[in-house]
Parts: sequence; structure tokens; C-alpha cells
Amino acid sequence: MHQSDSVAAALLSGLGGPDNVLKLENCMTRVRVEVVDDRRVDIDAIKRVAGVKGYIMQGRQHQLIAGPGAAAQTRDRVKARYATPVSGALRQLANMFIPLIPAFLASGLITGLINLLTRADVSGDIARSYPNVLGLLALFGSAVFAIMNILVGVNAARVFGGSQAMGGVMAAILSSHGLAQIRLFDEPLQPGRGGVIAVLLVVALMCWVEKALRRHLPESIELIVNPLLTTLITASLAIVVLQPLGGAVSDAIAHGVNVAIDRGGVAVGALLAGSFLPLVLTGLHQGMVPLHVELIQSHGVTPLLPILAMAGVVQVGASFAVLVKTRSARLKKVVRAALPVGLLGIGEPLIFGVTLPLGRPFVAACLGGAVGGVVISYLKVATLITFGLSGLPLALTIVTGKVAAYLAGWAAAIAAGFIFTWLIGFNDPEE
Repeated sequence: MHQSDSVAAALLSGLGGPDNVLKLENCMTRVRVEVVDDRRVDIDAIKRVAGVKGYIMQGRQHQLIAGPGAAAQTRDRVKARYATPVSGALRQLANMFIPLIPAFLASGLITGLINLLTRADVSGDIARSYPNVLGLLALFGSAVFAIMNILVGVNAARVFGGSQAMGGVMAAILSSHGLAQIRLFDEPLQPGRGGVIAVLLVVALMCWVEKALRRHLPESIELIVNPLLTTLITASLAIVVLQPLGGAVSDAIAHGVNVAIDRGGVAVGALLAGSFLPLVLTGLHQGMVPLHVELIQSHGVTPLLPILAMAGVVQVGASFAVLVKTRSARLKKVVRAALPVGLLGIGEPLIFGVTLPLGRPFVAACLGGAVGGVVISYLKVATLITFGLSGLPLALTIVTGKVAAYLAGWAAAIAAGFIFTWLIGFNDPEE
């Protein structure tokens, strides 16, 4: 039996059996489950399952921390036994962007490689000796941004229950360079205006129109007439109303974030990084993804991601303090298993497996994250990618001249997390 099969079987047993599972989904590190009867769930049995690094109850969801990659594998093994819908506004929003994470990871790493190869103090004359190679790498790294709106349109249509192809078409219309050749109300149209915000608005309308037409059109002509009318109606409203609206919202978001960080300075940095961990617990952090995307589309960089990344970085310092102080062999094993991925920017195994269950180290981590946020905001660090990378790997994508500043914030967050956890302490669990 595949290891994931045995994990899935044990989880199903702990969840009260397949017939007790109502809904199932995953993010990068968590399997999220809603059940019919919470009384049938054996939480202690779930925590003992090999591969489960932590457990948290959020609303009606039982969330199991399985680590990067393992969450999707475990979900797929369990999900094979029944079908499940996805619900909740923030989870729907996340499901539009989570499928893009592998592409953004690849893009971020390639961007980091290019940053290194174009620095003469690191790679010498490689950039001048192999310009075509660097040109191809730049093409590989930027490809996801060229079609990002279309990918978001396809995913949004899937989440909203419409035609995925039509969602991609709507996004393509908004991004078409041909719009620049057309004038409306004596003003030239702007390709891509509003970015993903406009795409989400337009695709939501498209799905509503498509469903409404399907209910009213005769079945004999619905297959042909529905796509035609949906395209004409939605695209017309998109150009006249929704794209300008999306553009205004996008500009307000980008301007507001930059003004808050520039004028608020270290206070805003401390607040953002210090409060991000509670947002992760509530799931509200998923709403940050469109903000990162909008900042990249508007300015080419985002100062928000490096600040928020400190909340994950600090888990390494806090958990290392736990590792040094605890006498529990099992807790030491959990920390040692989760620290490597924590260094790589995946902080959830440390959050839900170490600091949150112990209580006070989680508070210490929030304080330490605020210290990292202060350093990052004071040094005005920005990154070239939207999301996907965090922790130490994010340094590869930091704008030129700010890499050392990011590493200073990274080191400060780890040190602060260790110190605060050491000073505040925790109740060492018995074996």
C-alpha cells in the first residue's frame, strides 16, 4: 500500500469514516475537512497519524497540517472515495490562485538565478558572454506574468461554476493589445487595466450571465446561442463598466499599500508582520494574494510580501528555542522534522505543530515577526514576485541592492523569535 494510502485510511478512521466526511480540500500544507457529525471525530487519533504535523479547528473545518506537497497527495487519496464541493468566499479566492503557485515558484527561482548571473561581482562576465542564454531564462521566468490574467480567468470560471474556456476568453479580451487602437468616450482603451481585479469582476459576471441564459434558452439552441450572447453581453459591460471599475480599485489598492508603508514606516511594518500569524489562523491571509498580484502588475515589485514573510521566518527562531529548551523527545522530533521546510519558507508545520499548540511561543513569534517587519520596512525592501516563495529563498528575488537588507530582516526575525520564546517560555509537554 502506498504510504499516502495508509495515511488517508488512518485519517478517514479518525474522521469517523468516509460517510462522515462532508467536504474536503487542501492548500499547500493543510488538508481541510468538514464532517457531518463532529462527535464522531477522534482528534487524538488524528494527531497520532504519521505525517500529521498538527491539527487546528477553524469554524467547522478540521485542518490537518501535512506539510508541503503531502497535503495535496493526502487529499487526493482521501478524495478518491467521494466527491466534494468547495465553499467559502476566501477559500474560493484562494482556489483561484493556489493552482498558480508552482508556476510562480519556478518563475521566482528563475528570476533569482538571473539576478545572480547579471551581477558582475557574483558571476563575472557571464551576462555579456551568454546574452542569448540570459534572454531565454528571462523569457522562461516572465512567461507566467504574460498569461497570468488568462490563468486567473480560467480558474475563476471554474470556481464560480462557469465555462473555463469562456473565463479565459474574457480575460484575453481585457488583456488584448488591440484595445489600445480603440477609443471610447474620446479616450483610448487600456489593455490589462485593472489586472486580476477586473478579471475577477468580469468572470463573475460572465458566469452569472451564462447560468441565467442556460435557464431560459431552449435546449435545442442553448449550446450555440449561450456562448455568443454571454460573450457579447459580458464583454460589452466589461469594457464600458467593469474594467474601468477594476482599474480604479486596483489603483486604490496599490496606492493605499504604498502610502501606508511609506508614511507609516516601521509602525506599519510591525503591525503587518506581527498580525499576519493570527490572519493565517483565521484563513484571512488568503485575501492578501490579489494584493500582491496587483502591486506587481502596477509597479513591477511588491514591498508587502517581504514584510509578511517575516511571520513565517520567525517560526524558525521560536521553534529552535523550543528545541533547545524542551525535554520531550517527541517534540524535539517534530521540531527537527519541520525546521528544514521552515527555513525554505513553509512555516505552517512549525506554526501548527510547535508554536501554536504550546501557546506562549506563538505569542513570542508574533512579537518576533513584528521585529522583522520593522527592519524590512525601515530598509524599504521589495521583491519581484507576487507569492509562492518565502523565507530564505525569497532573497533570490529581492530587488537589486536590497538583498543584504532582506537578509538582515530575516536574521532579525529569527533572533527575535528565539529570544522572545526563550524569555516567555512554555509549559514543556510530558511524553
